[in-house]
Parts: sequence; C-alpha cells; structure tokens
Amino acid sequence: MIFRFRPGRSACGIVLATVVTTSSIQPGSAAGQDIEVLIDQATMLRLDRSAAEIVVGNPSIADVSVQSSNTLVLTGKSFGETNLIVIDPEGKVVINRRVVVQEPAGGYVTVYRGKNRVTLHCSPNCETPLVIGDEPAYFESIAKEIRTKQAIGQASAEGETQNE
Repeated sequence: MIFRFRPGRSACGIVLATVVTTSSIQPGSAAGQDIEVLIDQATMLRLDRSAAEIVVGNPSIADVSVQSSNTLVLTGKSFGETNLIVIDPEGKVVINRRVVVQEPAGGYVTVYRGKNRVTLHCSPNCETPLVIGDEPAYFESIAKEIRTKQAIGQASAEGETQNE
C-alpha cells in the first residue's frame, strides 16, 4: 500500500501508515491478549525488561529469535496455538502469553482430488506454498525445492564471505 502526501490534502494516509506500522510491534506484558502471527511471517515483540530465558511451548508452531535483550522476533511456522514465556534475569515472568498462528485472510485456493489435497496461493499469480496437510508427495516435492533453494543461498552467502 502506497500513501502519498500532497500539500493541501488530508494527512490521514500518513497517520494510517503510522498506525499500521506501529501495530505490528507488540509490547510485552505478563498477562493479556493472545499474540497473533500469520504463518510464515514475523512480528516484533518489545519487552518491558531484559530477557534471560525464553520458552516456546511448541517450536514447530512458532519460533523466537532474539534481536536484543529487549526485542524478540516471533515467526509463525505452522498453524496452531502454543505459548511463549519470557523470564528476566531475576527469575520474574516478563511475558506468559498464548501464541496463535493463523493463515492469511485471502489468496489461498485448496484443490481436492478424492482424499488428496493441494494448496495454491493465488494473489495475483498462483504459486505453490508449503502447507501442512497437503498430499504427502506434493508436500515433499515443494519441501525439497525449498531446501535446495536454501542450500544454494547458503552456499552463495558463504562464497561471498570467503571472497571478502
């Protein structure tokens, strides 16, 4: 979404862009709402205090990486619910919240062939995402392509590091 500011026009687009941007950075709290994240996307969590220990109930549903002692990045790995517990250096709970990983609102098309299922993401062109529950051979062929792409990218990055 592109917001253009033109002199003499309302600045509501800039305000909306600011609201959308800041809403994706969720403040940490010991109690409260669920943390919602889309599958294969990340959200940043700002903590009130530094983290010493981080526990994810089911790391196959969500993963956490540490940006700094007060900033975490939570990534949705697969559909479902798990929990996130963050403890500070004094052993006090900084966050203890449920994490809900959902699929995006639109763009997915599910094709059933008998009992077998395949999923496409069509927005605007149809692509083949890796979706848990798809027909095993279809799922594995996509997973293999992703692993190959990651290996090529990693080898390329390592080659660049050695050339420096």
